[in-house]
Formats: sequence, structure tokens, C-alpha cells
Amino acid sequence: MANTLAAVRHKQGLHLGRMAGLGFELRSEAGLTALSDEVVTSAWIEGERLSSDEVRSSVARHLGLEVGGLPEPSRAVEGMVAIMIDATCNAHKALTAERLCAWHGALFPSGRSGLYPISVGAWRDGAGGPMQVVSGALGNERVHFEAPSAERVDQEMAQFLAWFAHPDDLDPLLKAAQSHLWFVTIHPFDDGNGRIGRAITDMALTQGDGTQERFYSLSGQIAAERKEYYRQLEVAQRASCDITTWIAWFLGCFERCLDAADGLLHAVLRKAAVWQRANQHGVNQRQRLVLNRMLEPAWQGFLNNAKYATLAKCSADTALRDLRELTERGVLIKNPGGGRSTSYRLCD
Repeated sequence: MANTLAAVRHKQGLHLGRMAGLGFELRSEAGLTALSDEVVTSAWIEGERLSSDEVRSSVARHLGLEVGGLPEPSRAVEGMVAIMIDATCNAHKALTAERLCAWHGALFPSGRSGLYPISVGAWRDGAGGPMQVVSGALGNERVHFEAPSAERVDQEMAQFLAWFAHPDDLDPLLKAAQSHLWFVTIHPFDDGNGRIGRAITDMALTQGDGTQERFYSLSGQIAAERKEYYRQLEVAQRASCDITTWIAWFLGCFERCLDAADGLLHAVLRKAAVWQRANQHGVNQRQRLVLNRMLEPAWQGFLNNAKYATLAKCSADTALRDLRELTERGVLIKNPGGGRSTSYRLCD
């Protein structure tokens, strides 16, 4: 285990070193993309679908970055983003019961989880019976896990928060792994424990990184390994006090997360190259808006005259003129085909 931890920490250091070598604008773009992915995928793991554009808009506003025509975020998006920003940008502040309850309130501003009312901003009170993770059809259910009784939550959370504040010089990666498992095992809230647990994990990782900037998404990797993630949690929660298997899986997942972050770096550098080419002759506001949209992770397909006119809110003639300029400057490439099927892609 010590060798595995050392190898992962080495890879983490190399990754942070590469990102630190980027300029401010590139680091800001990388951080915006990573945090946005963290929010979207953490919600997706629990079955909640958030708009990628709304999340990016909210994260950008919180970080003081240009939103580039992105939509106004919903209350659900704003709440989740606020939690992640607080966990990472304020990772040095104490994790308290009041702070966790505020996070929970931000997750459920309507006081409901779906159609059902829940206790918001407070530990669960047990009114709904035992807190269980169950699967299977009615009458043939399988209980994967049962959390400690509501009467124990106060004591368990007090112990957890005291440990989180003073983990006896535990390595930050081990602290992140243990804090996630411990928190979701206590399951202190009626709902939202997974999302808040991953925010706590991000807080621990940020403390270990020594920087508020985030250039990777652990939730993104967990989402890619969702089935195994839940299996490992179940195994650890059913086991004795030995959580070695969980720690080993967590370290492996984090290492794969760092490998995936290389793709993020590639995307950021690609965006920088596009803008370097575009800014040689300057671009107008319409062109800037459309290019920003094409560089978004959620962009799919090609650009055509009608799509450009819709995005830029301009006439078809103006769109055609802008597209010709961007093509002549080598920012866009015209795809094979012509006439009404003419389309464009970014020049790599």
C-alpha cells in the first residue's frame, strides 16, 4: 500500500506541476472545466441530470470568469455549484455541522427530494424508519446497507468532524478516502449524502493539493466506474474495521482520474491554439460568442449557417459573412460538401 500511495502522489505532483506551468488564462479555463465536470458528474452519480451549460455558467460567475452567453443557471444548479466552490475555494476553513447543514440546504432549496418532503439543513430524525440502501422489486428487496440509527448521528458526526479537523498527520489522499467512506456510512441526512460526501472528499484533496485551483474531476472518474464504486462502498460498509480494500480502490480510481486529466490539458491547449489563431486578425463579438460555444465540452456536431445565425442572433447574410472570414483566417475549416449542406469545424 505504501508503494501504491507513493506512486499516486508522484503522479499527482507531476500533474500539478504541469498545470502550474500554464499561464493564468489557461489555468482558469482548466479549473472552470474541471469544476464544472465535478458538479455535473457528482449529481449524475445520484441520478440527477444537470445542464452542463448552466453549471458552467454558474461556476464561471462564482470564479469571476466570462460566461460568454451561457444560460442563467437554475436554483438546483446554483446550490450544487455553491457547495463545490465552498468546499474547494474555502478548503482551509473548518468543516462544521453548521457548514454541512448549509450545504444540505443549498442542495434542497424547496425542502423536497423529488416529490417527497425531507428535513433540510438538519440531521435525519428517523421519522421515516431506518436509513437503508435497498434494491430490487417490492417484496423482493435486498438491503445493501443500513446506516446507524438516527439517535447515534449526533455522536457519530461529532467524532467525524473532530477527526477531520485533526487527522493525526494522515496523508491527504488517505484522509480523502477515509472521510468519504466514513461520512456516507453515517449517512447523516435524509438525502444528498453522496453529493455532500464527494464535496468533503474534494475538500480533503484540495487541502492536500495546497492550491484552490482544481484541474481534475474525481467525480468524473467515479461516474465512469459507478457500478464498481457502489460495490466497493457496500463491501467496505459490510466489512470489519479493515478498509484496506476500499483505500486501494480509491487510490486506483484517483490515479485513473489523473490520467483522464491529461485529456483536459489537451482540450485547454487546443482552445488556446484556436484563440491564438483567431486573435491574429481579431474577431467580432458574434464570432467570439460562437467560437466559445464550439469550444465547450458539450458541443456536438458541426457548425452551419443556420446554427451560426441562431447562436449569434443575426441574419443569415451576416452569419455567412462571419463564417467566410473565420474560414479565410484558418480558424474554421469547411467540411466536404456544399450548398445547403455546407458545414464547418474548428481547425485543430
